[in-house]
Amino acid sequence: MRVTIVTDAWEPQVNGVVRTLKETVRELQRLGHSVSMVTPASFRTLPCPSYPEIRLSLATTGMVGRAIDATECDALHVATEGPLGWAARRYALRRRYAFTTAYHTRFPEYLRPRLGVPLDWSYAAMRHFHAPAARVMAPTPSIVSDLEARRFRNVVLWSRGVDLRMFNPEPAGPNPREFLKEERPIFLYVGRVAVEKNVEAFLSLDLPGTKWVVGEGPQLAELKARHGDSVHWAGVLAQHELARFYAAADVFVFPSRTDTFGLVLLEAMACGLPVAAYDVPGPRDVLAGSEAGAIGDDLRAACLRALDIPRSRARQHAALFSWEAAARQFSSHLVGLRG
Repeated sequence: MRVTIVTDAWEPQVNGVVRTLKETVRELQRLGHSVSMVTPASFRTLPCPSYPEIRLSLATTGMVGRAIDATECDALHVATEGPLGWAARRYALRRRYAFTTAYHTRFPEYLRPRLGVPLDWSYAAMRHFHAPAARVMAPTPSIVSDLEARRFRNVVLWSRGVDLRMFNPEPAGPNPREFLKEERPIFLYVGRVAVEKNVEAFLSLDLPGTKWVVGEGPQLAELKARHGDSVHWAGVLAQHELARFYAAADVFVFPSRTDTFGLVLLEAMACGLPVAAYDVPGPRDVLAGSEAGAIGDDLRAACLRALDIPRSRARQHAALFSWEAAARQFSSHLVGLRG
């Protein structure tokens, strides 16, 4: 098929949505499909308030429609609920094109702590956005069930994968443990340093050893001022460097209560790193029945339990997830423009 994907999330952003789309495009092409992207790179943009690294496109419905039609696609997928996503949705409805959407991010849960928007209001907007889609792709069974309970229609499962060659228990290069010489055990967080990621819940825990944080974001300065030298702040790392940090740590801590999946969970486990997380959608689905991590309402207790999990068990569970399988699942949900 000739597939066109419209997304507000794209390079140079570094996040799970961008990673998912890039890996999906790569696998779709490997499987013989032709993929065209409509992204903010093609339009004038302005920085998103409080997230300046995220660029909001200044594109009219007609501009986005012309970009879509230029691809001569067989199937249209609208990946995000940003300006490009809304413009693509309007154009598809105007032309009576069938299309699919994806639910990557729990925006209602993100907006409530930041702007005080009631969940019912923001979920109503999300439901309106996705209502015309032939299929709404969600990353885990829990998220599928949650959306269905909130009266979303045509929700289907689209899982995720991990690059087992990039992320492995013995990545090439120097071991951070050797040059940082910090006390073990080492508890690691990887991701955006932002209020919705609940990083403070991790940093405030009374744990033995050392805490590492990999990533940047709008809450970084605040958390550095509060926790300072008690944490090693590594900043943003390239994937090959990130693999070394995963392999060098003792427990991967995932404090988010709002992520729909959490690709970093798979990356950590692929490097043999057991996971500690809250018992919420995302970790609950990724770790389901695996004993590759510890989840519960007490994050500190989960961190301590995870210290006893064999690293081989984490790696074995991560090996069950592949980007090829995820891309095949994605392509099976696509629909022709004329339905």
